[in-house]
Amino acid sequence: MSRGTILIVKTGSAEPVVRRAHGDFDAWITRGLGVEPSGVRVSDVTRGESLPWPSDVGGVVVTGSAAMVSQPDPWTGPTARWLHAAVDAGTPLLGICYGHQLVALALGGRVGPNPKGREIGTVEVSLDAAAKDDALFGRLPAELCVHATHVESVLELPPGAVWLGESERERNHVVAFGPRAWGVQFHPEFESDAMRGYLAARADVLREEGLDPERLLEGVRDSPDGTAVLRRFRDVVVSRPR
Repeated sequence: MSRGTILIVKTGSAEPVVRRAHGDFDAWITRGLGVEPSGVRVSDVTRGESLPWPSDVGGVVVTGSAAMVSQPDPWTGPTARWLHAAVDAGTPLLGICYGHQLVALALGGRVGPNPKGREIGTVEVSLDAAAKDDALFGRLPAELCVHATHVESVLELPPGAVWLGESERERNHVVAFGPRAWGVQFHPEFESDAMRGYLAARADVLREEGLDPERLLEGVRDSPDGTAVLRRFRDVVVSRPR
């Protein structure tokens, strides 16, 4: 495996109806990164697939999942320890949604249900002034239009982490866990059709929770900012000294 390969650590799959229509997280991430499939390796830790030495890959993206970090699975602990090692090794790393939470947990943070409840749909994320000097977010707009779907959050940041951005319902939306390690609670790989699919699939649950799926559907917009995050992460991987 080439040291320029981007490893996708797969911690779950997309909503079944969405997956059947549009494919799965790893395909969306690969497309968002703008790399050829040959430049990516996928390791599905939920199926017991092994992870290489962090130093043997160019970068790491950790997917979202329907699982809950606060309710560990057998693979949660080993994966968290591997992610800690990857951060320590300086391997460029991007955690997405569940992946963001798992990296935070691995480094000593706390994860649990979002006190403000579920966040789902197209959301506005405001970046802090500290993001201007960040290697990943410094070239991105101060206001990001992105897609999100989660019920758990990073409640306490691990030691040394830098808070970079928030939305109305989520404080720790963007975090730098180290010089080359980041987590985003949103889904930069989601396209608008996938977001609409999630809202449709969960419409009944949303109504039970007091949310309005029809209004949320009307609010879905394209998210070029999400793609920009993935492309910028690819550039960080490519520019990393070997």
